[in-house]
Amino acid sequence: MTWAAFWALIATLNGKATQARCQRLAEELSRRSVPDIIGFAERHAEALYRLDQEKFGMLPVADMTGRNGKSFPQSADGFLYARCAVVAAGQAVWEGVFFDVDKFAPYTSTECDGEWLLYVPDQAYELATGKERDRSTRYCFESYSNRDGWPNSGS
Repeated sequence: MTWAAFWALIATLNGKATQARCQRLAEELSRRSVPDIIGFAERHAEALYRLDQEKFGMLPVADMTGRNGKSFPQSADGFLYARCAVVAAGQAVWEGVFFDVDKFAPYTSTECDGEWLLYVPDQAYELATGKERDRSTRYCFESYSNRDGWPNSGS
């Protein structure tokens, strides 16, 4: 799947990865060929992987503070869901955060959760084939898996 086709599908979310919108996206994707579904999964994983960078992951949660008034760090899951929300926001937002880290910050909010986007490729595959997708993608999108994105992590 081309990046253009991937972003066209993502645009159907209208900027937010709600459960209902992601379900509609999965249904739309399931009407395409299995190679297209797998291609979407690959682009999805790569888009998330590219956002897996220290400059984004070390941002505090936008709307939380600790008891002492200090900023509250993102958890691994929270960071993954924030990256999903950035992808769901569309190509322009996704590209823009690489040039201005402050544009990523609002997506760390507890009100901005893109978790449902994670399930779209597997749901689409299962709807299309009646089987669970048992194939991993080229890129691991789990938080902190992009070693180049975390040069100060010591791993």
